[in-house]
Amino acid sequence: MSKEFEIAREFEVDATPEQVWEAITHGTGGYLWPMQPPEPRVGGTAAFGSTVAAYDPPHHLVVRSEDVGFPTQSANQLEHVVEERDGGRRAWVRYVHSGIFTDDWDNQYDGANRHTDFYLHTLREYLTHFAPRPVGFAQLNGPEASQAPDAFTAVGRALGLPDDLAEGAKVSVRGPGGRALDAVVDYRDPYFIGLRTDDALVRFFGRNHWGAPVGISIHDFAPDADAEANEAAWQGWLNGVYSQS
Repeated sequence: MSKEFEIAREFEVDATPEQVWEAITHGTGGYLWPMQPPEPRVGGTAAFGSTVAAYDPPHHLVVRSEDVGFPTQSANQLEHVVEERDGGRRAWVRYVHSGIFTDDWDNQYDGANRHTDFYLHTLREYLTHFAPRPVGFAQLNGPEASQAPDAFTAVGRALGLPDDLAEGAKVSVRGPGGRALDAVVDYRDPYFIGLRTDDALVRFFGRNHWGAPVGISIHDFAPDADAEANEAAWQGWLNGVYSQS
């Protein structure tokens, strides 16, 4: 049965409204994935065939699609409201994701709701530590075995993270090829893990909780970032997490 949904969040970030606007329009690869920037006018085109419904830089952006292309969703809208704080040195952001789920409503809503917190946290990490540096973006999914209900716990173990490790801890994790990777654990819950290094944001998605494979995205801001090499290295690492001994 079709049913509307709305997911709303508000937060402040150490960035100007202009920096937030640049991130949500042209810098999406720094925290989400690279997307077509919205055409700068009401009625213009935006990513995935959506339409710009509001465009007032750097304060208000709405993009909407009535033909999402997913079997479980028939409409999707993303709204950002951005205001300055502290004389323009900080920004307040209100984000609203709304639309219509046509099937599996509870599962779809739970996944979208939890992903929202992780993506917006990553946006703040990007704005605080890396913007406006260019990014090399890579993403990948685990094998079929990573869809098991308890599959995400294996990711934390493979990284060498204690179960009780708190957010903000500095760690040396076991990355691709057994290489030590110095990082800060900037996000940690049963569904997601976020690592921040000097040059990258590495994000781990426990999408097995919603019937999909575990995923990884790598946002590499190093001058010599190689997205293809990152994808290959982390794909091998993730496959190894679920390989049979």
